[in-house]
Amino acid sequence: MENISSWWIIVLVTANLFCIIFLYRKSKSEFSSLRSIPSSKNSCQLPLGTLGWPLFGETIEFISCAYSDRPEIFMDRRRCMYGKVFKSHIFGTPTIVSTDAEVSRFVLQSDAKAFVPFYPKSLTELMGKSSILLINGSLQRKIHGLIGSFFKSPHLKDQITRDMQNYVQQSMDKWRDDQPIFIQDETKNIAFQVLVKALISLNPGEEMEILKKQFQEFILGLMSLPVKVPGSQLYRSLQAKKRMVKTVHKIIQSKRNSSMISTVPKDVVDVFLNDASELLTDDLIADNMIDMMIPGEDSVPVLMTLAIKYLSDCQAALHQLIEENMKLKRFKAQNGEPLIWSDYLSLPFTQSVISETLRMGNIIIGVMRKAMKNIEIKGFLIPKGWCFFAYFRSVHLDENHYDWPYQFNPWRWQNKAIISSCNFTPFGGGQRLCPGLDLARLEASIFLHHFVTNFRWVAEDDTIVNFPTVRMKKGMPIWVKRREDSY
Repeated sequence: MENISSWWIIVLVTANLFCIIFLYRKSKSEFSSLRSIPSSKNSCQLPLGTLGWPLFGETIEFISCAYSDRPEIFMDRRRCMYGKVFKSHIFGTPTIVSTDAEVSRFVLQSDAKAFVPFYPKSLTELMGKSSILLINGSLQRKIHGLIGSFFKSPHLKDQITRDMQNYVQQSMDKWRDDQPIFIQDETKNIAFQVLVKALISLNPGEEMEILKKQFQEFILGLMSLPVKVPGSQLYRSLQAKKRMVKTVHKIIQSKRNSSMISTVPKDVVDVFLNDASELLTDDLIADNMIDMMIPGEDSVPVLMTLAIKYLSDCQAALHQLIEENMKLKRFKAQNGEPLIWSDYLSLPFTQSVISETLRMGNIIIGVMRKAMKNIEIKGFLIPKGWCFFAYFRSVHLDENHYDWPYQFNPWRWQNKAIISSCNFTPFGGGQRLCPGLDLARLEASIFLHHFVTNFRWVAEDDTIVNFPTVRMKKGMPIWVKRREDSY
C-alpha cells in the first residue's frame, strides 16, 4: 500500500501476527473436525484430495500457479491424481473444487436453500449486505429479473449502440500513428461511460470524471486485506463508495422530485423506481448501481482487449473478420442506412471470435458458493459449511471438450453442438447468470467492427496476467494506421 506511515506498517504487521495466531488455533480445531466428518455405509463420501497445511492449506501453491501463464495447472495436477472433483483448502476455507461441467451446473442452478454466494471478506465488506452479488431468495430473483429484462430490451440495445458508436468514434478520432495506443485503457474508458449511462443516465463530463476517479479507488479494495482502519486500502475504498453512493442518491432524488421517472425506462434506476416493491429502497438502488459498474472496468474492456491480442497473433482469423465487417459496412453505406444493434450481432464470424476469446481468456475463471446443508451429487459429498469452487477455466481448456484448446480457433464455433454445450460458461450460469451477457457481446461487436474497418495495426509484445484479475501486463500497446480502403 502507498503513502502509509511507518507507524501504520508496524500496526499492520502486529495485527497480522495476531491474526496468524488466531487462525492457527482455529485451523487446528477445524482440521481435526474436517477429518472426522461422519459418514455411513450408504452415504456419499468426500471427494479425494488433500487439505494441505494447517492455516494455509493449499492457498500458496494455488496463488503461485495463478500468477503463471497456465494458472489451471493447480487444478490439472489434482484432477490427474483425484478426478474432476476434489477437496482442497484455499483462501482459508475447506473447498470442494469442480472441473466437472455437470457438477458445476448442478450447483449453479441450485437455490439458496442449498448454496449461497461466497466471496472474500474484503469484497463482502465493499459490496454490502444489499448487493445483488450477495442477497438471496425472492429479492435476488426480483432484482436479477428486472435488470435482465431491461438489458435484453431493444430500447436499451438501441441506446447502447448509439452510445458505443459515439464514444468509440470520439476515442478513435484522437488516435495518432506516431505514438502507441493502449487498447486496454481505451476500452476501459469507452465501456465505463457506456455502462454508467445505462445505469444512471450520466453523460461524459466533469461529474463522470469525478465518479471514475472514485470508482478507481473503490475497485482497488476488492482484493485487498480485510483490514478496515483509517489508512488501509479497504477503508479508502469504502470511503470512495460512500461518495459514489451519495452521487447516485442525488440522481434518484432528482428523478423523484421532478417526476423524471419515465414509463419507458431510460436507465436501470428508472427500472427500479418504476417497481412498486417497498424492498427496493433508495439505499439498495444506489449501492447496487456502484456494484454494477464493475463490468465496465473489468469484464467488457478485457474482452475487447483480449480479442485484439488474439487477432494480432492469428492473421487468418483477422483477415476473415475484416472481410465480414467490411462487407457489412459497404452494404449499409450503399443503402444509406445506419448500423443498428442487430447488424452487429448478425455477423457470425465476429460472434465466433468473441466466443473463442471468452473461452481462451477466461475473464471469469470460476465462481464460489457455500453449502448450506450436506449435498450429494454424482457420488460426492459437499459438506455443510464448505466452499464449492466451480472452476470454468479447466473446462474451457480441456482437450476432451476442445481440440487443441490452447490454439485460438474461432472456426470451432461453427459446430453448433459446442455452442449449446454446458462446457462453455463464460458468464456463469443458473439463477445468477450474468444479466449483461448480451450487452457484453454487443459492445465487443461494435468496437471490433469500427476498429478493424478503420485501422491497420502492429501490436507490441505483451503478455496476459491472470491473477488477481485477467489483464494485459503492458495494457496492449499497438501502433495504428488509418485505412485508405475503409469502404
